[in-house]
Amino acid sequence: MIYKSYLIEENIKILKNNCVLFYGENLGLIEDLKRKITLANSKNKILRYSQEDIIRNEEIFFNEIKNISLFEEVKIFFISDVNDKILKILEGVKNELHENKIFLFSGILEKKSKLRNFFEKETHTDIVPCYEDNELNIKKIILKNFKDFSGLTTDVINILIENCGKDRNKLNNEINKIKSYFTNKKIDLNALNRLLNLKITDDFNQIKDEALNGNNFKTNKLLNSTVIDSDKTILYINLFNQRLNKLKQINELSVNNINEAINTIKPPIFWKDKSIFLHQAKVWNQKKINLALNTTYDVELKVKSNSDIDKRTIVKKLIVDICNLANV
Repeated sequence: MIYKSYLIEENIKILKNNCVLFYGENLGLIEDLKRKITLANSKNKILRYSQEDIIRNEEIFFNEIKNISLFEEVKIFFISDVNDKILKILEGVKNELHENKIFLFSGILEKKSKLRNFFEKETHTDIVPCYEDNELNIKKIILKNFKDFSGLTTDVINILIENCGKDRNKLNNEINKIKSYFTNKKIDLNALNRLLNLKITDDFNQIKDEALNGNNFKTNKLLNSTVIDSDKTILYINLFNQRLNKLKQINELSVNNINEAINTIKPPIFWKDKSIFLHQAKVWNQKKINLALNTTYDVELKVKSNSDIDKRTIVKKLIVDICNLANV
């Protein structure tokens, strides 16, 4: 029987047969399903093989399956990296499994694959295609894992999506890292950026600051030397938004001077950045900040609604537009 992977994620126990094939490009999902199977069979004996192990030692594998003891727990066989070569061996043991179970794991299998066709057509086997996650699936995973955390803003979600793409393995690693770091279950965006060690170069931070300073000469010079990673477009936009929102917060505080405002806002500004903030707070008033935030919003909308757009060009134009707006 063919199962949708999301149904198996929700309840691994709905698999009816004792011989199951998981295949597809989503290796992160396959690893998640392995963990669910392991957890569901915590009282059973789990034996792990690769296909090559079994081909080299067929007799040992057969004996392990046929050796049944009334006092021994159920055996769960994990066989990784399978392809059509395993099919003949499976056909020889599938009727000997009894209470034991075999779970096979593979990468992409073409429609003409004999192994895939066998599992799709055989009545006493199950098969679960594991297709690539989409952005919605990735977002659901993030929301589920951080449902008890505060500070899970749209910016945080976007950063994780941009940093991990559709790689569930990488996402799971980052989720574990975040849970271990933010033990108080409060996510701080600046600390998150540092924690994930995102590939944001000092050059981009520099060009961002020069644009917000309104320094046309340095901004144009840096545009020629700064490497813009198109995969980090949303992240670049978020960096501008973070700084603009901080400047907006400073503008909205009813204090005697800008220095006092900078020392008042929470979370506090890192001491190394205070001189930059001071200069930018003098450049940016509330009207200009709102115009800049509207600009970044429009750019983000274009990027997300048009996958064919030249992201490097649109990021460079945004930098120039911010710099020009600073000088209005």
